[in-house]
Amino acid sequence: MTKAIVIGAGIGGIATAIQLAKKGYEVEVFEANDYVGGKLSTFSLGDFRFDAGPSLFTMPQFVDELFRLCNENPADFFQYKRKEIACKYFWEDGIKLTAYGDTERFTQEVEDKLHVPRATLKRYLAKAKKKFDRTRPLFLERSLHKWPTYLRKETLVGIAKYFSFEIDTSLNSVNQAQLQEPHLVQFYNRFATYNGSNPYQTPGMMTLVQHLEQHYGTYIPKKGMGDISQSLYELAKRQGVIFHLSTSVDKIIVENKKAVGIVADGKLHKADVVVSNMDIVPTYRKLLAHQKQPEKVLGQERSSSAVIFYWGVGASFPQLDLHNIFFSDDYAAEFDAIFNQKNLYNDPTIYVNITSKDVPADAPKGKENWFVMINAPHDVGQDWNVLAKQLRSWVIEKLNRLLDTEIGSLIEEEWVMTPDIIQSRTQSHLGALYGASSNNKMAAFLRHPNFSSTISNLYFCGGSVHPGGGIPLCLLSAKIVADLTPTP
Repeated sequence: MTKAIVIGAGIGGIATAIQLAKKGYEVEVFEANDYVGGKLSTFSLGDFRFDAGPSLFTMPQFVDELFRLCNENPADFFQYKRKEIACKYFWEDGIKLTAYGDTERFTQEVEDKLHVPRATLKRYLAKAKKKFDRTRPLFLERSLHKWPTYLRKETLVGIAKYFSFEIDTSLNSVNQAQLQEPHLVQFYNRFATYNGSNPYQTPGMMTLVQHLEQHYGTYIPKKGMGDISQSLYELAKRQGVIFHLSTSVDKIIVENKKAVGIVADGKLHKADVVVSNMDIVPTYRKLLAHQKQPEKVLGQERSSSAVIFYWGVGASFPQLDLHNIFFSDDYAAEFDAIFNQKNLYNDPTIYVNITSKDVPADAPKGKENWFVMINAPHDVGQDWNVLAKQLRSWVIEKLNRLLDTEIGSLIEEEWVMTPDIIQSRTQSHLGALYGASSNNKMAAFLRHPNFSSTISNLYFCGGSVHPGGGIPLCLLSAKIVADLTPTP
């Protein structure tokens, strides 16, 4: 039987394994950690359960598709619900905005709170939809690095509409021109952080991300985010995929410009196809150190990282929901600190995720599990112990002020994740959450492809390669790899 080896059991690796098994491969997955899911994993502190990484779940159809591919009813194994409220937003001047999932309700909220006519916002969202529809076949669903992609009718139409993508101006400039109202501009600038980029640099094409969240909605798995990777892990095993946990891969074996297997914990494992779900930089630097390195791709600017405080909070806050944002008063200064100074900003934007709002078992009754995330530069040797302590005081001070509370005295359990820890736990180069940043207008084309152009039978999936980071894009990368691999 034709054998495929997948390196890494992140969400992209698991999804690739499922599709290759369904295609007819004998599949084995090698994972260095003793758990699956990569960033999308869970842990507990006392009586509080936390999702370690991604906390936003959109486009659940990509998960459902994997179950259906295997002739299973997804609802029998993985359940989720759509959120009525996507996120709650708080500003220092007292403005509060609820981002409802329903577009009519949301545009009315914006008109009521920010006095921006509903028609203005609807025009903005309609333009975002057009960008998404025109770029989806090229940027998301197929390899950017295969000529047949560019010969498809949908691709040619998209290229003909190049100037409508607003690729030559920044996201912030587009938002200012089309929306003008400062709170709403900041609101939509935030979406650059969905792929670890700077809204003052990333191209205006990124408004398509706004369409994704507003149109497709936000969701929460009934058992928490970790159930995404766990349910797919169980699905993979039912398809005959074999997982080797706590097993580090040392090297990808290449013979005559062809990937023929791996060495894991000193033992050779032969294969007809090798797929790396590891970050593309350590894949080359560690596993392909004996091969020519694609320096231009590997040297791209990394995305932002994060400092995350996991707090078991001994109280409940009814004014908060699953997703909550407390904005910085000077967004431009914050992103200048992160991307140019490689430092933390003293008035950070704070994201608070509380899964116990929707998954009651995640915290004791009357208490909440807070995932408190602050955008941070990737790791370039900063003293993260010192920075995290300083940041903690800034965060608590800001939350106390905006929530009229004393959050510090309510913290019963605590753990802190910094960029250096993210790098060591997930092999994400420099702790960057999304691989390369999308600050360059050609970033989509500069991302490493899902295959090797010099080594046959070698493929790549996950957030550091095409089409990018985040759960939906990682799942799409897996689909692209499955489509590229030969049928056994």
